[in-house]
Amino acid sequence: MMLKKQTAYPLYAQIADQLRLNIQTEKWAEGQRIPTEMELCEHYHVSRITIRKAIGDLVRENLLYRKRAIGTFVKEMAPNKDEYATIIKGFTQELQEQGKNATTVFAEVEHSHADPKVAKFLNIKVGEEIFILKRVRGDGKDVFVYFKTYLSYKKEYSLKSKDYYGSFYDYLRTLGIVANQEREYIEAIPATRELQKLLKVKETDPILKRVRFTSQKSKNFFEYTECYYVGSKYRYYLDFGI
Repeated sequence: MMLKKQTAYPLYAQIADQLRLNIQTEKWAEGQRIPTEMELCEHYHVSRITIRKAIGDLVRENLLYRKRAIGTFVKEMAPNKDEYATIIKGFTQELQEQGKNATTVFAEVEHSHADPKVAKFLNIKVGEEIFILKRVRGDGKDVFVYFKTYLSYKKEYSLKSKDYYGSFYDYLRTLGIVANQEREYIEAIPATRELQKLLKVKETDPILKRVRFTSQKSKNFFEYTECYYVGSKYRYYLDFGI
């Protein structure tokens, strides 16, 4: 991915985003040593200071750790990873916990083929059949999120848009699929023309982009979803145990 040098978004932050994606998509495995600072300098054509700032961000996020005189490594997650289950909360459940009802104002299903990016995320080959689900959702009063979900194609998936106006994860459960692993990252982006039209926002309105990866490896199920929230109408909560 090329860096955008004519932008207010710092180079080190752009590089950190790309390194973070390598971890989240498991291009870099847990415990793996990442390329050296000099190798990354040569790859991105930037200074060593820029690379150090990018890596420093991921160290603070607990995604990477350094070993003196050895290198920088991907942080290992919980032991017995394949048996570790994370509770996956969908949009419907998130709103229910806030005392609100989730609604869908638009749903569209598409049968397509995987490009290199999507193929990597879904653990399939380029050109294989995929299922794309696009939905615009809200709480009955406001419309504030657009979901674009990619799945490897299965004949069990309905191609009727009307079947996706409720909870997507509830629908998957009817097929015996329960996603039990999840990784996400969040970033702020400007509203594209597509988002302006779908979410009825202005170009200057802030958009919160939330990218989600889920899987159930025993079912060979992988999901990649891009979520776009209207920043002024949505808050993302994280709970931490102390």
